[in-house]
Amino acid sequence: MQTPITIIGAGLGGLALARVLHVHGIDAVIYEAEPTPMSRTQGGQLDIHEADGQAAIEAAGLTAQFRALIHEGGEATRALGRDGTVLLDLPDDGDGGRPEVLRGELRQLLIDSLPADAIRWGAKVVAVRALGGGRHELTFADGATVATELLVGADGAWSKVRPLLTDAKPTYYGTTYVETYLHDVGRRHPGIAELVGEGAMFALAPGRGISTHAEAGGIVHTYAQLHVPEDWADGIEWTGTSAVGAVLAEYPGWSDALTRLVSESDTPPVPRKLYTLPVGIRWDRVPGVTLVGDAAHVSPPAGEGANIALFDGAELARHIVENPGDRDIALTAYEREMFERAAASAASADEMATMMLGDDAPNSLLDFFAGVGRG
Repeated sequence: MQTPITIIGAGLGGLALARVLHVHGIDAVIYEAEPTPMSRTQGGQLDIHEADGQAAIEAAGLTAQFRALIHEGGEATRALGRDGTVLLDLPDDGDGGRPEVLRGELRQLLIDSLPADAIRWGAKVVAVRALGGGRHELTFADGATVATELLVGADGAWSKVRPLLTDAKPTYYGTTYVETYLHDVGRRHPGIAELVGEGAMFALAPGRGISTHAEAGGIVHTYAQLHVPEDWADGIEWTGTSAVGAVLAEYPGWSDALTRLVSESDTPPVPRKLYTLPVGIRWDRVPGVTLVGDAAHVSPPAGEGANIALFDGAELARHIVENPGDRDIALTAYEREMFERAAASAASADEMATMMLGDDAPNSLLDFFAGVGRG
């Protein structure tokens, strides 16, 4: 079997690419390892920026539908000390510059905007090889194969496509997040609802943080942020009752009002180790293949990843549309621009991560907000 444009991964970047191509009458097929769109949680809220994320959604012709997903009040920002003292409280100013939406809802919007046969679910890529002349062959877990004239890796940090372009691999960033959820907080946890506010809340210290998003439907989504060794989470039984204790042991002296976000979680805590690719990663042009999103430039979470992935997808589609007779010209132009914006974004994300958990936290983040507002 052969397809002209093959995208590996139905994340935001791959979906944006397929959607913008579809708007311009160009077919593409996405192969996704997950068996269904809802087979795993899709993460929490995203702030979608005007210059990149919203521009990509506009290119996809989905702005009106996107606006219907916005969590009103979600742009509010609060910072607390480790004792629960309010250090900063910025209301949602309603300017819409960085509206908050749930990642899962945005992803589903993009999925629904594509033809039903555009995504092949349960198609896990196990091997990729070059066939010559810019063509590549994919082998799937069930033994099926497909050849393609243009291959796009949108398959995240541990991309199976990236080795065609570079030997670079993600390395541990020194930080592990532990994810928890509280549900129906207004009724069941009114004190927590009052503490965290309507939008984002950050309680930070050197090497430690507890950050939340208040999500639609009375949900508080929490990340306990820890500077710990890469193997710290490996020795913890995350399905057992000792996991909460292991996390709370990292927060001596912190207010019970904050640690309750972990201790009273309605879901088992889930560790998420952070990995990054080198800032400024580049590769030589390889015919017939490229990358978007985290497959190309994974960096610390700082509000940029989803936006740049969406923009990568939309911009790659634009270059393909503008160069119908020579896709390698399209890929060359796309990568030249992508390398520059990815390097800038990664440097910014690293700076933000340092502000949040570095030696001067939380003062460094407070100074940031005092200087530039919400960013």
